[in-house]
Amino acid sequence: MDRTRSVKLGLGVWALIVALIALVVLTFLPTPYVIQRPGPVYDTLGTAAGADGEQVPLIQIDGAKTYETAGTLDLTTVQVVGNRERTPSWFELALAWTDSSRAVVPIDSVFPEGVTTEQRDEQNATLMVDSQHEATAAALDELGYDTGAEVVVQQVIDDSPAEGSLEAEDVITGVDGAAVSSAKQLKQAIQDAGGAPVALTVQRSGDERVVEVTPEAQTQGDVTTWLIGVSLRTDYDFAVDVTLQLDDVGGPSAGMMFALGIIDTLTEGELNGGENVAGTGTIEADGTVGPIGGIRQKLYGARDAGADYFLAPSTNCNEVVGHIPDGLTVVSTSTLEESLAALDVIADGGDVDALPTCDVVTSP
Repeated sequence: MDRTRSVKLGLGVWALIVALIALVVLTFLPTPYVIQRPGPVYDTLGTAAGADGEQVPLIQIDGAKTYETAGTLDLTTVQVVGNRERTPSWFELALAWTDSSRAVVPIDSVFPEGVTTEQRDEQNATLMVDSQHEATAAALDELGYDTGAEVVVQQVIDDSPAEGSLEAEDVITGVDGAAVSSAKQLKQAIQDAGGAPVALTVQRSGDERVVEVTPEAQTQGDVTTWLIGVSLRTDYDFAVDVTLQLDDVGGPSAGMMFALGIIDTLTEGELNGGENVAGTGTIEADGTVGPIGGIRQKLYGARDAGADYFLAPSTNCNEVVGHIPDGLTVVSTSTLEESLAALDVIADGGDVDALPTCDVVTSP
């Protein structure tokens, strides 16, 4: 009997030793995942720490009358735990898998192979700047200001249809006789031409000319895209000087909330009725609201920051359904106008339940 008990005890000790060794190995063994968790929440109507640590307004406007605001229009962020230099341990991943506010995602989806952490941060910083320009353009256009939009050729690709016809810094003002004022508008016109030659009206060094370019097809699966072989940007000459300041946050997902914050600052009254509203979504100058990443983490971040309402891109609804934290009302939106209409209902104490929401998972 004692011998049996001794054998069992020995086996138990060895099992414990093996388990401890496995735990140590799993703690230090590299993993192919990173963790997304709720990041800081910033009120676009408020302030945040600047580069010198001093509090600065997220939105500062010169050249137009501004008005007092109330409540919040929060932009939400996501923090990533881990990178290619240091991935989370398997123990950390196990804890994240049991936390509904966190997500475990493949590292390649956040840090593509061959892209360093520094390069990713630079790309996200550029996307943030571009997003701020688009947000300003969308807000000022909604308020009736002239944004002075111009479509500029940033680069002409070698051996492309545009080589020899277009040059860097050309300003494209029209296509087939119709005026264009955004890169999106020009790309759509080229797509609509279906491969036929397009006549581009171009301003170059003060002179106007018309050049003809025949697009080439690029096919992926069943989708054909017509391209002329240039990278484009949209430049603006805003009638109002809008400065958006937010350090250490990158990516384009703050665009819609910045646009709403600008409109609230430039209009009398309280856009949100003094309520605490958060949201996310990219935005284009024409007011189109686009999808973002990490929306589930942003929902939890908004709820924890005290928001009662959340404006979510309709294109993210499949990720929202079934993952809304208690106490948060989510309204889906696809345009700046829809977001403003939702805020009108919230501000007036109207029937929020009648607003579009994310309540059904749709097939892709």
